[in-house]
This record gives sequence, C-alpha cells and structure tokens, in this order.
Amino acid sequence: MSKIVILTGAGISAESGLGTFRDEDGLWAKHAIEDVATPEGFSRNPALVHEFYNARRAQAAEASPNAAHVALARLEAEHQGQFLLVTQNVDALHEKAGSLRVIHLHGELAGAMCNACDDKWVAPLVMSPEDECGFCGAKATRPDVVWFGEIPYAMDAIDAALSEADIFAAIGTSGQVYPAANFGYIARNSGAHTIELNLETSGVSNDFAETRRGKASEIVPAWVEEILDK
Repeated sequence: MSKIVILTGAGISAESGLGTFRDEDGLWAKHAIEDVATPEGFSRNPALVHEFYNARRAQAAEASPNAAHVALARLEAEHQGQFLLVTQNVDALHEKAGSLRVIHLHGELAGAMCNACDDKWVAPLVMSPEDECGFCGAKATRPDVVWFGEIPYAMDAIDAALSEADIFAAIGTSGQVYPAANFGYIARNSGAHTIELNLETSGVSNDFAETRRGKASEIVPAWVEEILDK
C-alpha cells in the first residue's frame, strides 16, 4: 500500500477567498511582511500585529473549503495506505473539509501562545496586547503562528514521512519559503513520485517529475480521482 504525503500552500485556499502574499488587494498588500510576520515586528508594534491577525482570523472563520480541500479529505478517507497532509496555511479549511491527519507547519490562526512562557491555548476571535497569559500572567500573548525567522513545527515527523513517501504532491505553493520549498527535492531523492499541482510554475518545479497547471478546485479533484482509481 502506497504512502502519500501532500504539501499545500496559500494557493489552495485562494479560491475560498483567503489571499496569498502576492494578492494586489488582500490583507498582505497593506502591510510589510517584516512588520506583521516577524518576531521583531511584534516586538516593535504588538498592537499592529494583533490587528492584522485578528482580521485574518475573522476572514478565515467565515471561509468555506473549496473542491480541492474536499478532494484531499476524500483521498485521506478512501486511500488504503498511509496518508499525511502538511500545510503551510494557518487557516482550518482542511479540517473543515474533513481532513484528520494534518500538520500545520506554520501554526494556526485558531491558536494563541505566550511569548514569555510558551503556554498555548485556543485563540479568541479578537486578541490584544493587553491579554494576559492564563498560565504565567504575562501580557505577552501572540498568535500561535510561525513567523519568518522562526522554526516551523513538526519537522522531524515531516522529514520521516518524506523519506518513506511513495507519492509526494505539492499543491498551491510558490516554492519560495523554506524548508517547505525543499520537500519535493527530499521526496524525489528518497524515491517518491513527485507531482506539482499549481496555478503557475513555482520556483522549484524542476524538483518534480510531473507538473499540472490550473485552478486547484479543478486539477486537485481530477488528480485524486486518478489516484483512487488505481
């Protein structure tokens, strides 16, 4: 039975109304990344960072999974072998679609943590610099989101899965953010069949044996159908 590892990026959620870094009129276009997605930015202006993530959290809470999310949940449910879904996204659309084995490489909007003691809890819809940590009492709460310059989550488990994968698929990711951008290279060198499903050519397309271009809501369900028919 084959072992499948999936990586998803912002492109899979774009059709659900959640913007990517490169959208001209989305949330990211209104802020510099270094101001809202780095530890240094949070230290300089925690109120701005909370305002930004409160808006993202509210937007994600209203969003619904699209056909690509649903297809991957179906693949997990019906595939007879091992399955792991790794996402760079901080929304919960995979879980809303029914996916169970999900690793959030970059954390989740639905999570909060304390910058002082690292305690974690479910985030309220609105967070503020005045919020106190329920464990240590420090006014140092932040979104449980991995920012640029921080170490992504669960890398040991991901590396182990990539080394054993028979199929590795990257969906809706630009190939510009490491370490995720290196996953195709690792999987291919470990013997997996690698496929990239993306709206346009990514920065790491050469790491993939097969590429398909188009909207995620169209090409992902078609690919899942092929896999399940084998």
